[in-house]
Amino acid sequence: MRAFRRLCIAVITVFLLLTAVLNIFLVEVKDNNEGIYRVEAKRIADEIAETGNYDLEKYPHITGVFAGDDSGLYTSDEHYLIIEAAGTLYRVEYTVENGQHSIVAVNCVLCALFLLMLGLLYYIREHIIVPFGRLNDVPQELAKGNLAVPIPEEKSRFFGKFTWGVNLLRESIEESRKKEITMQRDKKLLLLSLSHDIKTPLSAIKLNAKALAKGLYKDEEKRRDAALSINTRADEIERFVNEITKAAGEDFMSFEVTQGEAFLSDIITRIDARYAPQLAMSGTEFVIQKYDDCLLTCDPERLGECLQNLIENAIKYGDGRRIEISFDKMDGCELITVSNTGCTLETKELPQIFESFHRGNNADKVPGNGLGLFICKRLMSLMGGEVYADIRDERFYITLVVKMA
Repeated sequence: MRAFRRLCIAVITVFLLLTAVLNIFLVEVKDNNEGIYRVEAKRIADEIAETGNYDLEKYPHITGVFAGDDSGLYTSDEHYLIIEAAGTLYRVEYTVENGQHSIVAVNCVLCALFLLMLGLLYYIREHIIVPFGRLNDVPQELAKGNLAVPIPEEKSRFFGKFTWGVNLLRESIEESRKKEITMQRDKKLLLLSLSHDIKTPLSAIKLNAKALAKGLYKDEEKRRDAALSINTRADEIERFVNEITKAAGEDFMSFEVTQGEAFLSDIITRIDARYAPQLAMSGTEFVIQKYDDCLLTCDPERLGECLQNLIENAIKYGDGRRIEISFDKMDGCELITVSNTGCTLETKELPQIFESFHRGNNADKVPGNGLGLFICKRLMSLMGGEVYADIRDERFYITLVVKMA
């Protein structure tokens, strides 16, 4: 707010200084114009003295020249001055340009502009600066984890959608936190339950193992039963371990998809607007092949997220020469393929690239967590689609299969 106030003071000061300079200039021009008739009168006097005559058309500011006796020489309703030429007095009448009116008109216009500027500055203050100032602390509070920070509702055309979006962000973070807490509690309960369940077969295994080790079972049949009991209990423990692995591997992220319909052109247009300028600056050739627009059955936001993940991967793991989006149709589905040059991933790793936290041999020096393609796989599955990858001629191809409406 202080910076805006200083800016307003600077703008108003500059405007007033420019107004003062312009008025000084106009006054000087006015004075110069009003002095021209004196010059023309002097020239007429010289012309009369030399030729005894004069040509009035050569003097635009002079309206008439009159000679006469003293009684009538000084009688006139027009502006005039008296000159002497060849021993005779003449009354020279002239017109005066009303520069004062011009100055007043210019100042009226400047005054209107000044009031308009003040109104504009006030409007900017009330509808942009002040509403934005009320939101200054919101990002910091959200970053600190204070999700209860009040976010004022703004009906301003400039910040109404922004505050609505920030509120949605806060609600989304709060919902994600609640889900995370619930998930962590459920996992903890699951681990405690499984730990308790594992103790029973583990105790039986230990008892049977000790009995076998000490030779307590003399009968072959009892030794066989003890061994079978150990195997059965080991199977139980393996089942519990599989449950733990499944809980840790699949349930750490939750995905929500709102299935609907969207035009392919709308999704591709957003992708192009987001990445074309960025890739142009980095010198990467970004090509979107021609396509036939169609209506897709999908969650447009989630499908856009999948495409963003694929392009981000192409930027990170490609050589920066070319990224291409191509299209095809097959069995009522739209195939959207993102490819990039400079692929160094080995073909044998393709089956694992969609697993959570898996990173290929080409990711040693590239930051990441190995979740991008895993998320794409899950989202496409929830939308009733598919995703698959291929490597050809040192180019990495990854295709999203989306059902058409």
